Amino acid sequence: MKPSFDEMNGFGQSVREPYAAISEWLGSMRVEELRKKSAEAELLFRRTGITFAVYGDTEASERLIPFDMIPRIIAAAEWRRLSAGIEQRVKALNAFMYDIYHRQEIIKAGRIPADLVIQNSAFVPEMIGVEPALGIYSHIIGIDIVRTGENEFYVLEDNTRTPSGVSYMLENRETMMHMFPNLFAENRVAPVETYPDYLRKTLESVAPENLDDDPVIAVLTPGIYNSAYFEHAFLADQMGLELVEAPDLVVMDGFLNMKTTQGLCRVDVLYRRVDDAFLDPLTFRPDSVLGVPGLFDVYRAGNVTIVNAPGAGIADDKAIYSYIPEIIEFYMGRPPILKNVPTYNCRKPDSLKYVLDNLGDLVVKEVHGSGGYGMLVGPTASKEDVEAFRVRVKANPANYIAQPTLALSTCPTLGEEGIGPRHLDLRPFVLIGDEVRLVPGGLTRVALRKGSLVVNSSQGGGTKDTWVLQD
Repeated sequence: MKPSFDEMNGFGQSVREPYAAISEWLGSMRVEELRKKSAEAELLFRRTGITFAVYGDTEASERLIPFDMIPRIIAAAEWRRLSAGIEQRVKALNAFMYDIYHRQEIIKAGRIPADLVIQNSAFVPEMIGVEPALGIYSHIIGIDIVRTGENEFYVLEDNTRTPSGVSYMLENRETMMHMFPNLFAENRVAPVETYPDYLRKTLESVAPENLDDDPVIAVLTPGIYNSAYFEHAFLADQMGLELVEAPDLVVMDGFLNMKTTQGLCRVDVLYRRVDDAFLDPLTFRPDSVLGVPGLFDVYRAGNVTIVNAPGAGIADDKAIYSYIPEIIEFYMGRPPILKNVPTYNCRKPDSLKYVLDNLGDLVVKEVHGSGGYGMLVGPTASKEDVEAFRVRVKANPANYIAQPTLALSTCPTLGEEGIGPRHLDLRPFVLIGDEVRLVPGGLTRVALRKGSLVVNSSQGGGTKDTWVLQD
């Protein structure tokens, strides 16, 4: 694997221009000072209650996501290219979703196998023919981007169901501004605090037509035991919206209603953080206690907008991912601005043979896996893990894709031994309603273990504030 590109120092040359001021600042700071500031930041996060749940962990059901004080910096010109590629991608993803739930032109054109869509567990047949507001299925998308060189960016994953992490982006910025106000005074850092306002505007824009008043919007959470509950409560509070659970809602006379002390109140837009299968026990899983009986019928009738729409997960399926360049070209009429990571779809015999022959050199992922679970990082895995994965892949090839192990970029990060390079990615959050809204930056996730390529918080990763510099 080639050496990693460092965001501050490139491939070992002098400090890159976007990092000039931060490099000077770091040079003036002692490691002890940074550790002290880091402890202060942790105390702030604890007071705010910023935690995430760890499923299956009996020792600590809730944790703080470690926060690194050294920001990740993106130049204005780099961000313009990224944002153009992100906008192109999310428009194509929504066009694809509309098509496969309607005329299925891309399948008829032979650009994507029919069984890959129709037999996919993320495909929701009940959505066929449903007309979502403004034709949009995924209104909130998190695009995971990695960098391998000065001008080399790749999309690693599309999160079109219920992407999380935006609360950490906002709280990371607030913490940095509290800790180092002078740094922001000396650097032209684009703001991210407009996100809650952008999100509310997006939700309002997709409300059902012909309402007599401003739309009533609610945030549906599975409850306090969900890993992202803090974020659900945080965003509802930031937008001034009601945070509700299933027992707070009822379907009556063809509409979704919220129970209040003044009686029932009609809900026009439901920003749900509940998975498809649990949304409505009358349509999906009958044993669900997290959903609202009759909700899907109200949605299908156009009397409530669900954000993101049921069935939106088909566009972030990892097997579909390998066809995204084709999807973008089919709907947008031009090649993708942002490249995919080369991907081997194990459902194809030639790809399967290559993957099995090169398992120790590849990253292998479950098609429906997330959070860093169910994956093999070949170069850092033991022989036993590689062989165990070989058995799994052979038993169910269609459940796996594989990718080359990219030399993800690094950024200076405070670790136990001092400041050193750690691998990272970036998740910008894009909103699609009456327009595309994108705050400059996103959530930078960093692998805190030296040499690790896994940045997920559930696997020990941390986060950084992401600075997009203005011209």
